Amino acid sequence: MKIAVIPARGGSKRIPRKNIKLFCGKPMIVWSIEAAVSSGCFDRVFVSTDDVEIAEVAVQTGAEVPFIRPSELSDDHASSVAVVAHAIDWMAGTGLVPELVCCIYATAPFLRVDDLRRGLIALQESDAKFAISATGYAFPIQRAFRVDARGRMEMFEPRNFSVRSQDLEPAYHDAAQFYWGQTDAWKTPGVIFSSSSIPILLPRDRVQDIDTIDDWARAELMARMFREVE
Repeated sequence: MKIAVIPARGGSKRIPRKNIKLFCGKPMIVWSIEAAVSSGCFDRVFVSTDDVEIAEVAVQTGAEVPFIRPSELSDDHASSVAVVAHAIDWMAGTGLVPELVCCIYATAPFLRVDDLRRGLIALQESDAKFAISATGYAFPIQRAFRVDARGRMEMFEPRNFSVRSQDLEPAYHDAAQFYWGQTDAWKTPGVIFSSSSIPILLPRDRVQDIDTIDDWARAELMARMFREVE
């Protein structure tokens, strides 16, 4: 059995009610639920929330909200790993023991069915514990610089100043869309970003963090562009 868990708390501060704010005409979380349901990857799609309104939207869209997330897992410090582990414990208490659990972020409007399927296949065909959406940095991180106390620039790695971009090792980051994982791995600290995980690489133009109002506006412009192209 394969289960999707979509964390969606109600207390977003930088973008109030972010998880159900309309994004291109739909509550944000609806994009993630629809992708999960349409993928055919999951036997059940759960939303983990502390918010009644989010729960109502989730159920109307085809997800289940079989429990209300406790307050101690609904503040700014609660990690997605802890939220998924809580959901797994709840499942165990009802006799439900899934083989794989996929955490899907509620703010992932560019999530695609094919990417979820690629993640599932990659995990099933490997000995990895996790298969995680990822993308490459647009600029070589080896040439990054800091701004010191005087407001001056200082390279993190000055030796790379004259190295050609194509000779620098590519670097990648979490795309914040989905995290396929073996059920037991979700309860093992420190595993998710390690050699136990494999990346499912996405193109950079389909990845956008949505943490601020500026992020939101940029993401909506991207979504409209995709619709015009397609």
